[in-house]
Amino acid sequence: MGQTLAEKIISEHAGKNVKAGELVIAKVDVCAVQDGTGPLTVQEFKKLGKDKLFNPERTILFIDHASPSPKKELSNMHTTLRDFSRDYGAVLSEVGTGVCHQRLIESYVNPCEILVGADSHTCTSGALGAFATGMGSTDIAVAMALGKTWLKVPQTFKIIVNGKFNEGISSKDLMLHLIGMIGADGATYKALEFCGETIDNMEMSERFTLANMAVEAGAKAGLFIADEKTKAYLKEHGREDKFRSVKPDDDAVYERIIEINAEDIKHTVSCPHTVDNTKTVDELGEVKVDQVYIGTCTNGRLEDMRVAAGILKGNKVKEGVRLLICPASKDIYLKSLDEGLIKIFMEAGATILPPGCGPCVGVHAGILADDEVCLSTQNRNFQGRMGNTKGYIYLSSPYVAAYSAIRGYIADK
Repeated sequence: MGQTLAEKIISEHAGKNVKAGELVIAKVDVCAVQDGTGPLTVQEFKKLGKDKLFNPERTILFIDHASPSPKKELSNMHTTLRDFSRDYGAVLSEVGTGVCHQRLIESYVNPCEILVGADSHTCTSGALGAFATGMGSTDIAVAMALGKTWLKVPQTFKIIVNGKFNEGISSKDLMLHLIGMIGADGATYKALEFCGETIDNMEMSERFTLANMAVEAGAKAGLFIADEKTKAYLKEHGREDKFRSVKPDDDAVYERIIEINAEDIKHTVSCPHTVDNTKTVDELGEVKVDQVYIGTCTNGRLEDMRVAAGILKGNKVKEGVRLLICPASKDIYLKSLDEGLIKIFMEAGATILPPGCGPCVGVHAGILADDEVCLSTQNRNFQGRMGNTKGYIYLSSPYVAAYSAIRGYIADK
């Protein structure tokens, strides 16, 4: 019986052939925490009585959720991570460096590896062909100490996408469409394995968006076969020698196979307060917006900045609308500056935020007022997500977000 991509990667790390449903202990290549979950991880690690990390060079502590800190309590949490990094030799990603998931794909994770992170969107790195998954702080503390973790090998959904997107359609629209189709719990503890000609033709930035949002369908991981585009991305970031490609077997067993025609995908929006509450833009009617947010670990990449700038150039943000733009990492910010994108955004009336999570988690830099509506390119629109339970969050692609900032209501042209 053949193996899926998830089964093959986990088998390598478990030292034996594994199958879905099996409980295994697997070696871990990279461990990651952020400033929300990291302090608890540090506390739990110290309870284990270990005097050193198993692999300090690949234990990464990110200060990104409150970056820079808006209050003293969070500043103290940052100090906890800085002190731990100094005392144990872990890698520290400081304020302004970027969102953990973007930084992981830029600098730390390679194909066929296992990454565990104390953040649900750790699955983003699956686009590199790694098995990347979020876990609780205690599980990450154990992985940091022992270099291994236990998990159940997930069943896999094979997502086959063929055809060509229509103008302006992106992988964000595809993923929102898929989540609307199967539900926010439709793939609970499954691996989503993406393939098909549409996937093969996608740039890495689009694949990262799909992998990032796998967890919004409940999935354990979102996986892609590493190919020449993966290799080119690694080369761009100085890791070409880390390229490997593992493919699922032709006779691999999948729990479910879902086929999607890319030409059928329209501009899709998630409506409050669940990601699977989806509608196409033409079904919405005129939904006025108070704030538009372009960025996050889902759509804060350079390609997303280019899409938004292409629409905003020569236009102005609608009076009464706040447009916030946040590149996902320092590297993306610098490239956006070099290409003149930041100037375009500012001339249009946008506010530029430092690389980090910002408004997405409702900690600072864009918290909604009562009854305000925000259209965001982030991955999650739960009630209270942006800091106010009386706010309303819609999710979209950067394309839709940019047009909406100009029009003052959710629009795609």
